[in-house]
Amino acid sequence: MVDLALFDFDGTLTTKDTFSGFIYFSSGPVRTAIGNVALGPLVLGFRRGVVSGATLRRAAAAFCFRGRRVEEVDDHGRRYARTFGALLRPTALARLEWHRAKGDRIAIVSASLSAYLRPFTQSLGIELICTELEARGGVYTGFFRGGDCSGEEKARRVRARYALAEYETIHAYGDTREDHALLRLANKRYFCGQEVDPSVPVESLVPARG
Repeated sequence: MVDLALFDFDGTLTTKDTFSGFIYFSSGPVRTAIGNVALGPLVLGFRRGVVSGATLRRAAAAFCFRGRRVEEVDDHGRRYARTFGALLRPTALARLEWHRAKGDRIAIVSASLSAYLRPFTQSLGIELICTELEARGGVYTGFFRGGDCSGEEKARRVRARYALAEYETIHAYGDTREDHALLRLANKRYFCGQEVDPSVPVESLVPARG
């Protein structure tokens, strides 16, 4: 029987955050330098745990992508996706390939952006649920279309996409509190690379690695 496998991306399949990496990759030195100053207080607040990742992502997207042409940013996304080979965790990638060999239905469910996740998932032939930049007239507005795909929004989008009752086994892979809602959907849960007993409350799971 086909299982459903749901993978967070940043920190779960990769060794580091790709959202901030794409900000630098796509923005150029001048915009990056200005952004470091403009967003500095939010970054500091995030590191101290008083600003959420979702808040920081929204602010960074507004600053870095508002008014930029879709084709320009998406071209950066395609080129950025080609750098992921060195960032992928071998054990996590092997697990994804195990699901593919079994014929399972696989989706990346991420707060990161479709500009670079879509070419990556297309190259693997797997599905994608993620944060998308809003565009009007071929230009990005700096807002997210449908909001930030993190926390409870991850679970909501998965339920909207898939008839979960049709799957006897649902696997979910995450590494931060933003993945707790995703893990609740599954009867096979993996956190920071380790399988977690489904009787353990997901709220008790905290990252074990930096």
